[in-house]
Amino acid sequence: MGALHVVGEPTRVITSFQQPQANKTNNGHGPVVEEIHGLIRVYKDGHVERLPAIPDVPATWGSTAQGSGVAVARDVVVDRATGVWARLYAPTTTTTATGGSGVPVVVYFHGGGFCVGSAAWSCYHEFLAHLAARAGCAVVSVDYRLAPEHRLPAAFDDGLAALRWLRHQASTTAADELAWWRARCRFDRVFLAGDSAGANIAFHVAARLGQGYLGPMGPLAVRGAVLIQPFFGGEARTASEKTMAQPPRSALTLPTSDCYWRLALPSTAGGATRDHPWCNPVSSARLETLPLPPLLVCVAETDILRDRNLDLCRALRKAGKAVEQAVYGGVGHAFQVLHNSHLSQPRTQEMLAHIRAFVTARS
Repeated sequence: MGALHVVGEPTRVITSFQQPQANKTNNGHGPVVEEIHGLIRVYKDGHVERLPAIPDVPATWGSTAQGSGVAVARDVVVDRATGVWARLYAPTTTTTATGGSGVPVVVYFHGGGFCVGSAAWSCYHEFLAHLAARAGCAVVSVDYRLAPEHRLPAAFDDGLAALRWLRHQASTTAADELAWWRARCRFDRVFLAGDSAGANIAFHVAARLGQGYLGPMGPLAVRGAVLIQPFFGGEARTASEKTMAQPPRSALTLPTSDCYWRLALPSTAGGATRDHPWCNPVSSARLETLPLPPLLVCVAETDILRDRNLDLCRALRKAGKAVEQAVYGGVGHAFQVLHNSHLSQPRTQEMLAHIRAFVTARS
């Protein structure tokens, strides 16, 4: 992400990627070797500095405040070995659109190029509270480990850990502090979702589940995946990557994208290129062999990733996968959380309606 503007917070204009300053040092860490201005600095000795671009908020903040009637939330640890945690949401009503009891569960992964972001960021907290209320679903918002300290596939592993935790929740009848949340959930109606890097995680976690990485899923059933402006790449540039002009507050520019991939992809043996399967599944993997659930791909019209997202949809259909796509006019990358366009709010409402329809049709 580059420039950030959060509704309800003071405007923070953060410029896009800048080349590291060779003479910049900090407490003996040496020069900065990678930097996305205003978000992250990586020093020569490996020290990583993340800047407070977006405020963290507690689970009770804003629309999930006690008595708001919109959604309820709580933070839980999902993997004690790694410290990965998640923020749980549930709508206050548990009656579905079809009149049944209990609501589908969406396992959500935030964006941030695999390198920044948090389930506690105010923009994600606000968006997912609205998703829970508008789409009528429970949400597990996963705070996975970040690169470059934890390069891929760490985020994919954390996604599987979240599903393992969810499988345990579906199987337990304990009268513990999460009983209220479990009582709202239909664990046989699970959806994976995420935006940007989080959509990449949702895609690869879905494939790994289909390949049996967790073994029998028991009471869990994954019915679909929602990929919002999925962050993929490739050595060859698409037309939108080469020509899509970005405003100063753009959430993603081509140099920023390249920096994220340098920090996130495996660095052994000289480093992986952007045609690694985790970055470019279209050119690097046999999509027809990937066991994927039905997909909804949400594309932003002025996003540099637009053409790559549309190419992914075409390739998946050619491989025989069930894919729906929705293109949101006049808005760029991460519009639904950064609100950096006058069209962000109406397009976000359109997106929430599309997600609700996708989930309801498979529930």
